[in-house]
Amino acid sequence: MRMKRKRKPRKRIGTSRALLASLLAAVLLPAAFLPMQAAPKKKPALDTYALISVSVFDDAGYALAGANVTLAPEVESDSSPDQSKGKAKPLEAVSGDRGEFVFRVPAGPKRYVVTAVAKGYQSQRKTVAVEDQERVEVTLQLERQSK
Repeated sequence: MRMKRKRKPRKRIGTSRALLASLLAAVLLPAAFLPMQAAPKKKPALDTYALISVSVFDDAGYALAGANVTLAPEVESDSSPDQSKGKAKPLEAVSGDRGEFVFRVPAGPKRYVVTAVAKGYQSQRKTVAVEDQERVEVTLQLERQSK
């Protein structure tokens, strides 16, 4: 005949609900009584801008990668030398694999001169006007230099 052993009551492993509730209260309640911080200031709206998209092709109509593209504000002929000191510097870039590059300029009425130069080709330039927030497309086709 087998004797039944008296089992010891098992201890519960883990946290009790009361302990869990007190821990949550200790963490959350002090945060409720902290002084309210001011909401972070919103960033000002980004300045408005226009895009001047330049595409450079060779005389056969293929994209010309690696062309040096320059964008400069048009210089007015009646401006005195003293006024030209505050003029913006020209922006320079190199056309990508597809012969393209995009310049980001301030919106507003202004005229720019776009120039493209590539080794073995004659340079070409065009004047473009930007009126407002817009995208202006410029296509330049460079002809090979005669030897």
